[in-house]
Amino acid sequence: MDKRKQRVAHLIKAEVSEMILKELKDPRIGFVSVTSVEVSGDLRYATVFFTVLGEDKAVQSTVTALEHAKGYVRREIANRLRLRYAPEIRFKYDDVFQRAWHLEEIISGLQNSDTTPDPPDEEGIGDS
Repeated sequence: MDKRKQRVAHLIKAEVSEMILKELKDPRIGFVSVTSVEVSGDLRYATVFFTVLGEDKAVQSTVTALEHAKGYVRREIANRLRLRYAPEIRFKYDDVFQRAWHLEEIISGLQNSDTTPDPPDEEGIGDS
């Protein structure tokens, strides 16, 4: 990613995080963290990846609320960043933390199980 795209993505991430934290008053929005932002090469599209603390119901209600607020977020991004074109905002739920937690559970389960194989017998070494 070139420097301009990185800079714009970083600025969009900061602004969207700020808006969600302080400006969007929709009660359907749960505890949201913006994890990353990807922008297209022409800076006309921005995909905002986010996580939500809570169950599937909280995730679904947050997705609905953020989709409802897309127009406001787009307009504010255009005003605050003074971009030539206001990027079309897409919100995408990022389940990376849930996958990591699931993998951690699997690893912990494997470490706690007593099904470790016995070491091979040493009798067969050097009998040729």
